[in-house]
Amino acid sequence: MVEQAPIALDALLIGTLTPIDDRGTLSGIDKHPALGPVHLGTTGFAGDHQGDLKRHGGPDKAVHHYPRDHYEAWVKDLGSVARLEQPGAFGENISALGLTERDVAVGDQFRLGKALLEVSQGRQPCWKLNRRFDLPDMARRVQQTGRTGWYYRVIETGLVSPGERMQLVERRYPEWTIARLWHYLYVDTLNRDALSEIADLAILPPNWRDYAAKRLQTRAVEDWSRRLDGEAPASTPGGAVEGRDQSLPNG
Repeated sequence: MVEQAPIALDALLIGTLTPIDDRGTLSGIDKHPALGPVHLGTTGFAGDHQGDLKRHGGPDKAVHHYPRDHYEAWVKDLGSVARLEQPGAFGENISALGLTERDVAVGDQFRLGKALLEVSQGRQPCWKLNRRFDLPDMARRVQQTGRTGWYYRVIETGLVSPGERMQLVERRYPEWTIARLWHYLYVDTLNRDALSEIADLAILPPNWRDYAAKRLQTRAVEDWSRRLDGEAPASTPGGAVEGRDQSLPNG
């Protein structure tokens, strides 16, 4: 077992589908604290839902963790916002203090109740956060700050209770923290050495590795506007569509 103090859950949250915009788009982002033990399966907690199963949910996005540590910084940035008065503002399943993107690396495994979780990827924020906070650029703010949270895949299923503690049990790629991945996705975006490492990082989901490989091939960074703003991509003079890579990891 890796030596690290257990991390107590601040809240365990699940959400049903509710409309998030005037078009009636359904989303499971509005999550609320579970009051008792919840079964965690390979695709998430029992009773938890996602509106867009193409881009949300699935085995590599079974559980979303957002650090409660970031809430204070968001209050400083945004002022008094009702959403930030309790956990769940970012649609997270797990809220906890003491773990951030700088502390957690892909492949890290945590025992939580009877379940075993493995960090699979960072979160790429999408336009639904804009609706959630009633701010047109909230998704961009999340991306630019690196306060994104991350996802787990489920290695062993089982019951999880709201009062559980997370215990780190294995680290395989400590150098590849979520913060470092974020840096090369959104800051040093065409660093060939880093992109080559990411493309070969077997613990990452295939679409993340393809994401890096495509940058290496095209020497260009994909358009993020459709994911962040929720708008249709603009057509380029040659008939290609900007943002065509939006089927790659997001949300």
